Amino acid sequence: MKTIQTWNEIPEFEDEKEEAEFWAGHAIDSRLMNASVHRQNVRESTTITLRFDPQMLSRIKRLARHRYLNYQSMIKQWLSERLEEEIAKQGDHREP
Repeated sequence: MKTIQTWNEIPEFEDEKEEAEFWAGHAIDSRLMNASVHRQNVRESTTITLRFDPQMLSRIKRLARHRYLNYQSMIKQWLSERLEEEIAKQGDHREP
């Protein structure tokens, strides 16, 4: 499998089939992905420890690889999205 080091290595595709064939033999370097993530309001972070069932963690990692993401970043994204949903729900139930 060839690793994509720069965005210029990705060609324009005629159709989805051509794109699928390309990605079957190529992967984006994780450093390229991490460097391209747009970070707004970067804040300090606190390290925590979570215990996962090994099978669940394996499934999360596999899903993250499929999406070309770092699994920890993907988990943080999920938590952030869910937090916003919960806050929105809570706001809907408040008295005016």
